[in-house]
Amino acid sequence: MLWKIVLSGLFLIFSFPNFNLSYLVFISFIPLFFAVENKSPQRAFLIFFIAGFIFYLGTLYWLYHVTVIGFIILCLYLALYFGVFGWILVGGGFKTRPYIFLIPFIWVILEYIQANISIMGFGWTLLGYSQYKNLPLIQIADFSGVYGVSFVVMMVNLTIYKTFKEIQLRRLDVSSRRSWIMICSVLIITYAYGFFRLNESRNPGLIKVSVIQGNIPQELKWDPDAQDMIIEKYIALTKMSALDNPDLIVWPETSFPGFFETDKEMTDEVLSLAKEIRVPILIGANREGDQLRYLPSADTAAGAVEKVDYFNSAVLISGEGEIVDTYDKIHLVPFGEYVPFSNKFPAMHKLVLGELGEFTPGTEFKIFVVDRHASPLPIKFGVLICYEDIFPKLAGRFVKNGAKFLVVITNDAWYGKSGAPYQHAACSVFRAIENRVPVIRSANTGYSCFIDSRGRIYDSVEQNNTHLFITGYKTSEVDYRY
Repeated sequence: MLWKIVLSGLFLIFSFPNFNLSYLVFISFIPLFFAVENKSPQRAFLIFFIAGFIFYLGTLYWLYHVTVIGFIILCLYLALYFGVFGWILVGGGFKTRPYIFLIPFIWVILEYIQANISIMGFGWTLLGYSQYKNLPLIQIADFSGVYGVSFVVMMVNLTIYKTFKEIQLRRLDVSSRRSWIMICSVLIITYAYGFFRLNESRNPGLIKVSVIQGNIPQELKWDPDAQDMIIEKYIALTKMSALDNPDLIVWPETSFPGFFETDKEMTDEVLSLAKEIRVPILIGANREGDQLRYLPSADTAAGAVEKVDYFNSAVLISGEGEIVDTYDKIHLVPFGEYVPFSNKFPAMHKLVLGELGEFTPGTEFKIFVVDRHASPLPIKFGVLICYEDIFPKLAGRFVKNGAKFLVVITNDAWYGKSGAPYQHAACSVFRAIENRVPVIRSANTGYSCFIDSRGRIYDSVEQNNTHLFITGYKTSEVDYRY
């Protein structure tokens, strides 16, 4: 039985980047289905839990660079959803007809809860994301989200398992043939819709954007002695990209090596740069709150003390060198940018983040506006910072507010040479399809790329067939009309 658990876990790991053997996901649950035959619901929970834990250890291993304790806690937490699925499966799922539809529906519900629960929401390696390069299949995401693709994946697993089981029992009955008819019908309809969406005509509307990839080593990002080197590197890359005459230049998350506006000298350098090249620049920067909060204290007569908030922000600077607007990251990374419940259990903060401070979440879905050279009409766009692009509702809010394209700024240097940047980009592919808007990604060190509204990655910062730990920039046209 153990080999079946390990095999399923490995199949799932190999389905995701960097292995990219995405077809394995369609058979990855079959060993588990056989492993839980004639088992109690409690035993099935444990079997699926262990498989899930192996899967998350193998796909999220890069998180140990951020926090080892948080990484283990997260893997144990996410594995619970596998366990609950196994418990439901044996407790009644396999006994319900037609389970070929019911069981995938149960899986999708669990994925939705996993991705959207308020504090621990983490929908990073949902089954559907493994298919991010399978463009005809994933076009259904514009009405089903990534969950519809997960549904199809689980349905295929169940159909193959059911057939193997009946061959094992030397009994292929009418229900088996019906299952194949159903799954073939679903696949035909899905792919037909996908090819239709991929080939439909539309009216183009183009804007030219440059993305900068600074490739700053993580150990230098906050080194005071490296500040001059970092800002000079971004200035040099920006001036080179400006020669392509873009409408917008994008720097990655926290590319500004200090606190924007607080560090006056560096802030003035960036503002002067934008004015010199006459191109708007979107930068990622940490920022001190411009409002002060007051908390009860017995040390002051007024019963209040000053507390400064810190934000992970995106700042748009105009071609005239003026600050246009800022967006403060709304969905912070648990155990990375804040520790859940640390206000009630202060020891948790020190255990996970040490002496590092916590960020304050933003509250406003800010829409930025940039002018095109070729037209007097301004173009609206929204910004997602770091892993905010794994949350469909966040991206959807920006588009609902008028964004014609989305920009993702991130710093994936944390994760080393791993599959993390590509797993992250897979989420952006689905946000593009779900909202039918282009997504532009600017990362400190890969994967900086351009994704069209069909989910096709059509351009990127690349050297010698790699996107990671390289320095450069890329200018490309973005078709923002669908």
